[in-house]
Amino acid sequence: MKSLVTTLLILIVFKTSNAQQLLAFADSLLLTNQIPELGFAVLSNNSILELKTLGFHRADTKNEKTKANLNDYFHLGSNTKAITGFIAAYIVENKKINWTTKFFDLFPSWKKKSNPAYYKITLADLLSHRARIQPYMSGLEFQELPDFKGDKAEQRKQFARYLLNEKPVKNREKVYNYSNAGYSIASLMLEKVSGLSWEQLTKETMLKLLNVNIEFGFPNKFNPNQTYGHWIQNDSLKVVESNVDYNLALAEPAGDISMTLPDYAKFIQYNLKGLQGQDNILKSSTYDYLHFKLKDYSIGWSNVNKADKQFSEHSGSAGTFFSYTLLDKKINLAFIIIANSATKQAQQGIFKLLNKLKQKYGS
Repeated sequence: MKSLVTTLLILIVFKTSNAQQLLAFADSLLLTNQIPELGFAVLSNNSILELKTLGFHRADTKNEKTKANLNDYFHLGSNTKAITGFIAAYIVENKKINWTTKFFDLFPSWKKKSNPAYYKITLADLLSHRARIQPYMSGLEFQELPDFKGDKAEQRKQFARYLLNEKPVKNREKVYNYSNAGYSIASLMLEKVSGLSWEQLTKETMLKLLNVNIEFGFPNKFNPNQTYGHWIQNDSLKVVESNVDYNLALAEPAGDISMTLPDYAKFIQYNLKGLQGQDNILKSSTYDYLHFKLKDYSIGWSNVNKADKQFSEHSGSAGTFFSYTLLDKKINLAFIIIANSATKQAQQGIFKLLNKLKQKYGS
C-alpha cells in the first residue's frame, strides 16, 4: 500500500512539473516573440487536455483589467472558413441545398451579365477554392473595388456580381486556387436557401447547435474591454485601436469571426468526434467530406490524407491576430493556438509551442 501511495505521489509531482514547464515555456514566448496574449488548447474526441490563456489584451497596458482570461475573444481570420463550411454542411444534410448545386441555378437572372467561365460553379467548388474566383487575399485588392452600398448582405451581393464579371484565375495546374472571395459568393447561396443573412444564419446556427457564441469583426470593435490585435508600425509592435478603419465585411464568411478559446475548442472537438466515427451534429461521413473529400484542400480545411498520416489543418490571420488549428485523425488529437499578434516572430513562437505540445502528447 505504501508503495502504491508513493508511486501516485511521484506521478502527481511529475504531471505538475510538466504542466509548470509548459506554462513557463509558453510564457517565455510572450517576451521573445512579440505576443501580448496567447491561448492554446489540446483535445481528444472526449477530453480537454489543455486549455490556457496567458498574457494581456494590450501590449501597452498590463494590469488586472487587461489580464488574459478564458472569456477573451480571439479573431480567427481564415479559420472562419471551417465554420462557414460546417454551416453549409448542416444545410446540405437538411436537404435545402446540395454540394453540387450550381450558383446560377439559384441566381439565374445573374447569368446573362456574368463571365461564362463561371456558369457551372457549384457550392463545393466555391468552398474548396476550385471555382477559379480571384483571390482577394490582400488589402490592395479590396481598396481597388467600387464603393458598394447598403448593409453587409447587400454589399456582398454587389461584390459577388463584380467578382462574377472578372476573369477567372488562369492557373489550372494547381489542385486549388485559394480565394477569400469565393466564400463571399458561397454565402449568397446559403442566404438564398435559408432566408437569413449569413450573419443571422451563422450566429443562430452556432448557438442552437453547439451552444457557443460568435462575434463578427475584431474583439475590441464590439467590446473595448476585449482583446486587441497588434501589428508593426515604425519597427515596433503597436495596438490596433478600435477606431482604425479596417473593415472585412465583404469577406466576412471567409475570415471575420471571433470566438473565445473554450467555445472554439468545443467546435473543433465536434469535428474531431466526427472524424473518429461518431455522428453528432453532423454525420461522421460529412465530417470526413469536409476535411478529406478533396485532395489538399476540402471544405474549409487543408489536408494530408495518406496511409501513414491523416490530418487536417488551417491557419488564419487578417494581419493583427494569428490562429492555427490541427486535427490529427490518426492519433485522435487536436491542437489550437491563437495569439493577438501576427508578426513573423509571433508565428515562429506559435509553431515552437505547437512542437512542444506535440512532443508532450506524443504526436
